[in-house]
Order: sequence, then C-alpha cells, then structure tokens
Amino acid sequence: MFKKLYGEIARLFTYLQSIALLFARLAVAYGFYEPAMMKWSDIGAVAKWFGSMGIPFPTLNAYMAATTEITGVVLLTLGLFTRIISIPMIIIMIVAIKTVHLAHGFSAGDNGFEIPLYYMLFLLIFVAFGAGKFSLDQLLFKDEK
Repeated sequence: MFKKLYGEIARLFTYLQSIALLFARLAVAYGFYEPAMMKWSDIGAVAKWFGSMGIPFPTLNAYMAATTEITGVVLLTLGLFTRIISIPMIIIMIVAIKTVHLAHGFSAGDNGFEIPLYYMLFLLIFVAFGAGKFSLDQLLFKDEK
C-alpha cells in the first residue's frame, strides 16, 4: 500500500521537473549577471586583478571569463545550448573557488566557496538533465529532460 502511494506521489512530482529546471536556470543566470557586468565595466581592472593572483594571460582570461559569464546568462535564460554552456561555467567556478574562495573556508559569510560550489552543482545538474521542457533546447532539439 505504502509503496504504491509513494510511487504515485513520485509520479506526480515528476511534473515539477521542468519548472524546477526553469527556475534553477533563471536563478543561476541572475547570479552570474552582476559579476559579468562588473567585469565588462572595467575589464582592465579585472585583468590586473587576475594577474595579481597569478592567473596566466590575465587580459585574455579576463575577456574569456567575462564573455563566458555573459553568454551563460543569455543562454541559461533562454534554455539554449544549456548542457554545453554549463561546462565552461563550471570551469569558471572551479577557478573562482581555487583562486579566491578556498582560502576562506566553506562559509559564504566569510567569502568561502559555498556559493560557487552551489552554482557548480546546479550547472552540473544542467549538464546531466538539460534545460527542461520550458526551453529553446526542447523546442529546437527535442531535448526531453
């Protein structure tokens, strides 16, 4: 009896998958928007900062990070090429954790790696499950998840 009830509840909740993926995509896109715009507003300062952290080719990497972030904002919002854009965005989070956040521990309140880790996990979910039904991926490519 309980097994059948649980199965029915689980089946009903599958209808929430695409709306959950939509809200997650929009939240992650919003989270990347401000950092992307800050980078573009003074890319020279970002390149200098990258250089001070020992990031090689700081100007090139500043442009690559800013471009990836703003492209990610647009593509995640539209649900277009979601699986693909999530991969370089995961790489940006790994670099951010390694260069900025790791030394501060886990807690977001201490500028730790908590928030970038959460973004990275959401992006990994997008790689695994796609954008969901409410996306251009679904419309154009019939990506079922």
